[in-house]
Amino acid sequence: MTTAFWCVLIAALLPYLGTITAKAGGRMPVKDNARPREWLEQLQGWPKRAHWYQLNSFEAFPAFAAAVIVATLAHVPQGRIDQLAVAFVVLRLVHFVCYLADWATLRSLVWFGGIACVVWLFVAGA
Repeated sequence: MTTAFWCVLIAALLPYLGTITAKAGGRMPVKDNARPREWLEQLQGWPKRAHWYQLNSFEAFPAFAAAVIVATLAHVPQGRIDQLAVAFVVLRLVHFVCYLADWATLRSLVWFGGIACVVWLFVAGA
């Protein structure tokens, strides 16, 4: 399996980094796991931002996965695909830190960098 495909798996799991952090930081009682979405919406501070990261990660994943697949099918050099995929994952991890720290401007810049990786993968495959 290529590095880029491993990055797709990692990116698929990144939303759970947010949800685990939100639930642990908000000290979710076991009884509230019956309605976790209601409980998560009531959080405040960095646990709430961890939940928002989870939602954002679920939104970002499909385009990234599709971009890696398209670039691979278009025979973009594997080294380039791998570089962009690793960059995307690293940027998503930095995005997580920015969300928790409430660094909104930096978070938006890092988000844009991740989207640029996705666009670059699609364009390279064109």
